[in-house]
Amino acid sequence: MASSAEQQNSDRSAQVADEAAGPTPVSPPAPPSGAGPTRTAGDGLWGSGMPRWLPRAMVLALVLVGLFQLADWAFHELIDLFVMLLVSFFLSLALEPAVDRMAARGVRRGVGTFLVFVVLAIAVAGFVTALGTLLVDQVAKIAGDLPHLLDNLIDWVNRTFHQELSLDELQKKLLKDSGAIESYAQSAADNVWGVSSTLIGGLFQAFTVGLFTFYFTADGPRVRRTVCSMLPPAKQAEVLRAWEIALAKTGGYLYSRALLAVASSLAHWVMFALLDLPYAAAQAVWVGVMSQFVPTIGTYLAGALPVLVALTTDEPVDAVWVLVFVVVYQQIENYLLHPRITAKTVDVHPAVAFGSVLAGAALLGGVGALIAIPAAATLQGFVGTYVRRYEVTDPRVDRGEQRRQRRALRREAARRLRRMVGGDSDRK
Repeated sequence: MASSAEQQNSDRSAQVADEAAGPTPVSPPAPPSGAGPTRTAGDGLWGSGMPRWLPRAMVLALVLVGLFQLADWAFHELIDLFVMLLVSFFLSLALEPAVDRMAARGVRRGVGTFLVFVVLAIAVAGFVTALGTLLVDQVAKIAGDLPHLLDNLIDWVNRTFHQELSLDELQKKLLKDSGAIESYAQSAADNVWGVSSTLIGGLFQAFTVGLFTFYFTADGPRVRRTVCSMLPPAKQAEVLRAWEIALAKTGGYLYSRALLAVASSLAHWVMFALLDLPYAAAQAVWVGVMSQFVPTIGTYLAGALPVLVALTTDEPVDAVWVLVFVVVYQQIENYLLHPRITAKTVDVHPAVAFGSVLAGAALLGGVGALIAIPAAATLQGFVGTYVRRYEVTDPRVDRGEQRRQRRALRREAARRLRRMVGGDSDRK
């Protein structure tokens, strides 16, 4: 009995040990006869455990990088075309109201657009012809009166600054530096081809902008219909609303530029008339138009012509006065007239208008500065339709207003007190 109990205990202990050790490992089957050697973890690329999707992902990444490089190259090559399209779009927004009025009276849009372009071409041609004649006359006069002009200038410098300059000394210094003059003339002659190509490129760009502007203006409804046909009805209303805002803001911007041009022309005409400059009215119109409708360099071109004309008069000092007036008026216009007029016609805060001009100039140069304000006004008007505004009643929002109200109450109380005191004295 004792031996059988011990046997049972030993069997139970062995069974518990087998259960704790787990199942017995099974040896892998032997490879079939004639089969090649099996791959291990380090025998090759495909046997190293690489996921099957990784090669496809690498190829896809390379394709995406190549497409990005191609898109970046195409964008930089077509940036000039995009800028011309943008300028043409804003010009068409400015011309479309006039075409719409003629279309409402039964005139075909193509004919109306052509008539608007003809009127603009006649105005520009008349302006350029009149001022070109003025410029040619003044250059010829300067060339003929150059010796007399130099004598007058030297006399004025000697009388004003107590110098003893003479024409002979200036000629000697000029001949002494003739080598520098020759080298400058040679470099200028070498750059003639570059200047000619730049001029031809500018004319081609102007023609391209005019062509796109004509198509955008004549086919305005068709363009809007084409764009809206690719959008759901809810989005179509938003696009048309933005288009209407752009039309109003761009027209207002050009109206403000016209007002500034008129104000500048009047101010400079008065100044030129007081100085008794020749062609005072034509020069004033030149300054007003060039300073407002030519971006970046318009102010410098506007002031150069009257200064040149003033040098041909009997008093060369008039050129200094003209230059001073042009600079002073430009500052007055930049800080007083332009922000206020632009804010009234385009409904843009002066600070926003100034900041948008800086941003546009930084992004697209002179073209960006020219279209920055109507673009900012359009964006502001479009966003304003979706922003809900609430009335602010907290008095802490404007502490200056609180002080003004307290002063007004004190003044009103003082007036009432004076009336009461005056009434009592009258009764006595």
